[in-house]
Amino acid sequence: MPHSTSGTTRIVVASDKFKGSLTAHEVGRSLTAGIRAVAPDAEVETIPVADGGEGTLEAAFAAGFERRTAEVHGPTMEPVTAAFALRGEEAFVEMATASGLDLLPDGRKDALGATSYGTGELIAAALDAGATRVVLGVGGSASTDGGAGLLNALGVVLHDVAGKPLPVGGGALEGLERVDASGLDPRVARTEFVLASDVDNPLLGEHGAPAVFGPQKGADAEDVIRLDAGLARYARLLGEALGLAEERLEGRPGAGAAGGVGFAALAGLGAHREAGIDVVLELVGLADRIAGADLVVTGEGSLDEQSLHGKTPMGVLACARRAGIPVLAVCGRSLLDAERVREAGFAGLYALAELEPDPARSMSEAGELLERVGARIGEQLPELLNPADAR
Repeated sequence: MPHSTSGTTRIVVASDKFKGSLTAHEVGRSLTAGIRAVAPDAEVETIPVADGGEGTLEAAFAAGFERRTAEVHGPTMEPVTAAFALRGEEAFVEMATASGLDLLPDGRKDALGATSYGTGELIAAALDAGATRVVLGVGGSASTDGGAGLLNALGVVLHDVAGKPLPVGGGALEGLERVDASGLDPRVARTEFVLASDVDNPLLGEHGAPAVFGPQKGADAEDVIRLDAGLARYARLLGEALGLAEERLEGRPGAGAAGGVGFAALAGLGAHREAGIDVVLELVGLADRIAGADLVVTGEGSLDEQSLHGKTPMGVLACARRAGIPVLAVCGRSLLDAERVREAGFAGLYALAELEPDPARSMSEAGELLERVGARIGEQLPELLNPADAR
């Protein structure tokens, strides 16, 4: 039976982006068009969501935050214009907009030289705008510098053995001799920082940032060893400079997020870590906005086992299940079989790869394919909402 008191079928589309194809808003728009083409009386609402990484700003803007921009340095110190979201004294900063892989000139990865410096500049811009609470969404970063660049932009100075400022990038950390944190922006101590991340890796070791995420950023086996050694040295010296040596924050879950920016946030900014999806769902007020809905549709570009651990689809699913609302998953491709999807709790799964098996065409034509998926959902509404009647 429909939850909606008006008698009209009410559907909420709360999807993440399809990376490389569509934003979360575009995913919702395409699905909505398809549903309405065959179920014109259905009430469909789109709520862009994310897991704390790329796409978090879009969710913040959709929730009523103001778009602000700042000129910062990109991952290889080239100038870029980056956005952040501001509402009152609260700001959302998305690392990928300042230090993301997608910003690398000509897509050339620089595992040893890429820096998080621009993210620190973006935080400073948020503080300049009056923010006293900053949510730092991490993900899609180009760097593995432990957040050294971020802290450098906020006044922390890293010195080499000759007493000169250390070059940017994780590779330079091997030559770190001393950290001077006396110049850290005093506003940091007066600001609440939230590290929004679904990554629980530590900074170092076999499960650390260089070993797990370094290869995605262009690091070969030798680079991983160098980066891990440099980050170990940096973590020790920064901990000593901040009086946190005994706390061993480099081993905390999430310290390895975004090439170690998680560590810089925990140690240098005094941030507390929250699951990115929980931060975003609270931001958009999903629990209240799905109240009374008959069906929720969620998704992301690729659905796999990792999706079932802290990613957007499971966060939306958990929220909807508490309200007793069935949830469909939509994705570009799925690496999960039908039984695993049912075990997770989804009422159904629609993958674009089933309509267009060629990955390149599936990505380039994702909008059209999602409209077809939306139409299929619209056609199947009776059995989706009343599964007992379909038996």
